Amino acid sequence: MTPNLKACWQAMATAMVNAALAVALMLLVEFAISGSFQVSAAYLGAGLLIWLVIFAAQFWRQRRLCRACDTNREAATPPRQGLHPDA
Repeated sequence: MTPNLKACWQAMATAMVNAALAVALMLLVEFAISGSFQVSAAYLGAGLLIWLVIFAAQFWRQRRLCRACDTNREAATPPRQGLHPDA
């Protein structure tokens, strides 16, 4: 799998979990204050904004980590030395 696609999936999963937890926390606070679950557009908009910010940050981070991992993997493998043509 390409590093960008792998980073995208990992960032999307992380952002989805964090946004869902944030919306759940907002709804819990709403229930604690008013006594009813009233999902307004503001909560959904805030959840979408949280998802977008976390996705962008995690995508950048994961892409950098995937590239660094690939670079380290290439540097760790010793170069293959073939036989000399005269041998």
